[in-house]
Amino acid sequence: MFSKSSKGATSSGIIYSIVETAKANNLNVFKYLTYLFEELPNIDLEDFDQLDALLLWKETIPNEILLIPKNSK
Repeated sequence: MFSKSSKGATSSGIIYSIVETAKANNLNVFKYLTYLFEELPNIDLEDFDQLDALLLWKETIPNEILLIPKNSK
């Protein structure tokens, strides 16, 4: 309804999914997206271990991205 093409709708769905999942995992959405945009160009996208390290719920996510720091839980 809000996209001009099915590819645009798919892209929007992916972004909305990342944003809402970041919110659900108590991440600062802006900082997480910035982190992804800085890290993704520097990794091998076929290396699943490197991609896995960028997932929102991983311990490898920097503390400054978390709304509730790991050591305060």
